[in-house]
Amino acid sequence: MGTIPEDFTEFLYWVKDTSEKCWADDSNTDDWSYKARWQGLTEDQIEQIEQRYQISFTPEHRAFLKILHTLDRKEKIEYTDGFGEEAEQIIEETSFFINWLEDDEEIRQKLGWPFREVLRDVLNEKQPFWKHSWGNRPETREEVKKVFADIYKHSPPLIPINSHRFLVSDLNLKYRPVLSIWGTDTIVYGWTLRTYILNEIGQQYLGTTEPVFNEEEQKFYPESTAEARKIHEDDYKYDASKTIPFWQEIILSYNTGWSSFGMQSPPNPYLESLKKSSSTNVDGNNNED
Repeated sequence: MGTIPEDFTEFLYWVKDTSEKCWADDSNTDDWSYKARWQGLTEDQIEQIEQRYQISFTPEHRAFLKILHTLDRKEKIEYTDGFGEEAEQIIEETSFFINWLEDDEEIRQKLGWPFREVLRDVLNEKQPFWKHSWGNRPETREEVKKVFADIYKHSPPLIPINSHRFLVSDLNLKYRPVLSIWGTDTIVYGWTLRTYILNEIGQQYLGTTEPVFNEEEQKFYPESTAEARKIHEDDYKYDASKTIPFWQEIILSYNTGWSSFGMQSPPNPYLESLKKSSSTNVDGNNNED
C-alpha cells in the first residue's frame, strides 16, 4: 500500500485506483466484484438528485459522488436462512454504496430511517428510551410521538451513504462525521468522510492492513498498517468542536464516558490540577535530596 493522500480529492482518486486494481486481479474471477468500476456522477446529476429528494450534499459528499458514488454492479451477499441441512442458501444483491440514480425506493426509505429507528426505541414498552434534556416524558403514546418529532426537527440533516451509515450534512459543524445508526445504538464510524471510507473498505480493498504472525496460535492475522493506525488514532482524538446536536447525547447513552463517542476523554480540570500538584511535590522532594 502506498501513502494514503491527505488531500481529499487526491484521496478519492487513490481509493478509486487502488480498489479497481484490487478488483481487476485475475485471482478474483469468481467474485462478484471482478473488474468492478466506480460510476461517478456529473454536477448536473447531483443537482437533480438534490432537487428530487430535497436534500443538500456537503462539499466533501459532492466530491465523493463525482469520483466514486457507487459501482457498476450490485454486491452479492450470501447467507443461510435457518439451520441444519435443509437451511436455504440466500443470495441478495445490494448497491455497493447508495446508487442515487437507481435506488429510489431504498433512498426514500433510508432518509426516514434514523427518525423511525430512534422512535422505535422511544416507544419501546419494556425499556422506553427518553433523555432528561427532552423534558418530562408525556403520558400517552401519541404525545410521546409528537414531542419526539418536534425534538428531532432540530437535529442536523443526515444523508444515507451506505447501508445504515449516514453522513451528517450540516455546514455549520466543523466536523461532519459518518454515523452508524441502529436505533439508539449509534456510533461515530468516522469523523471525516476520508476516515469513514478507510474504516468501511480499507482492510478488504485498500490494503490498509498487513499480515502479522501470532506465535502462540501459529497463524497470521491482519493488523492495521502503521499509517492506517495513526490516521485512525488521530481521527478519534479529543476536540472540543467535535459535537453533533441531538445525536451526541444518544451516542453517549450507552456509556457515561466518552469512549462510545469515538473520542478520548475530555480534559478534566480537577484531575489535571491533581497531576500538577503531585508533580510539584515530587520535584520538591527531589530538590530536598
